[in-house]
Amino acid sequence: MPKPILRVIDTDIGDGRMHIALGQALIDQHREGRQPDTLRFMRFNPAAIIGRHQILSDEVNLDYCSKNNIEIVRRITGGGAIYLDPGQLGWELAINRKHLGTGVLGDITKILCEAAASGLSRLGLDVKFRPRNDLEVDGRKISGTGGFFDGDTLFFQGTVLVDMNSDNMIAALNIPAAKLAKHKLKSGGDRVVTVRELLGDKTPSLDVIRNELRDGLCQALGFEFATGEFSQEEYKLAQEYFDDEIGQDDFVYEFDRTTRDEVVSRGTAVTPGGTIIASLKLKGQLMDRVSEIIFHGDLFVSPPRILFDLEAHLKGVLITDISDAVNAFFDNSEINMMSVLPSHFVEALEDALR
Repeated sequence: MPKPILRVIDTDIGDGRMHIALGQALIDQHREGRQPDTLRFMRFNPAAIIGRHQILSDEVNLDYCSKNNIEIVRRITGGGAIYLDPGQLGWELAINRKHLGTGVLGDITKILCEAAASGLSRLGLDVKFRPRNDLEVDGRKISGTGGFFDGDTLFFQGTVLVDMNSDNMIAALNIPAAKLAKHKLKSGGDRVVTVRELLGDKTPSLDVIRNELRDGLCQALGFEFATGEFSQEEYKLAQEYFDDEIGQDDFVYEFDRTTRDEVVSRGTAVTPGGTIIASLKLKGQLMDRVSEIIFHGDLFVSPPRILFDLEAHLKGVLITDISDAVNAFFDNSEINMMSVLPSHFVEALEDALR
């Protein structure tokens, strides 16, 4: 039986927000059966890129980025903030869930990370998967990943740190002290490592790195590959997403305006799947009902928009009923979370109420 074909596209260096818009267009076209299973490679102009549910001003040094022409981008996938420039290689997959053998996001992350690690190890590196979503060499991060399901389409993104100016990364991102302490590090630069640092003059070209990563993923998933390119329909749809949402500051800054309100209380729950922060506003004569809730942090939830549904579900709920309302929502929703439980959302809300 012939192997399925994986379309492989290289869009190379480009505008960060347009790269994200192209990813959204790819998801939509693939979900509707208009485009095949696809692996895309890309590189970014200098950019600070935050996760779908993060507050920009918490994660990024905006003054430094403005002064140094570093673009500010919000992903459509969850996870934490990263810094990328033309020396790093980005990749993303849009494939049908039938190729995966499981619908559990944590299991899928392990499959794909181990496949990517296998490919990168062919460069002469001892790359290992570290849960929840990192690839490491001797305990230092060389790649981060993340993804979600949209219908039967899995969308999964990753990076390879090839040759980076770590001073720019440290200055551009507000790396939490708790994250450094977790890994017993003094600086964010100590957490990451590049192919160049490990291999020096033996660092292969980006073409070689792309090919090894492609082959590792194809072998693990049972694909044959065929070089391709985006269709005009995909480009047109990406431009619409860029113009209407992803390319606009309102999308990138969307959580900052609400969570800066002086009547907002914040609560936090630190979980194995990331940090959940609940920003909470109350209403009523007794201030005993939810006026507005925003959940944010570096967590992975599939599909990402489900958190907006949870926030809408909790509006108007009595604070005494919050726990029951959260559990009822998760009981009646199809959600895929990576090492996060409904009780963690309750924990963050109770912390905000305190």
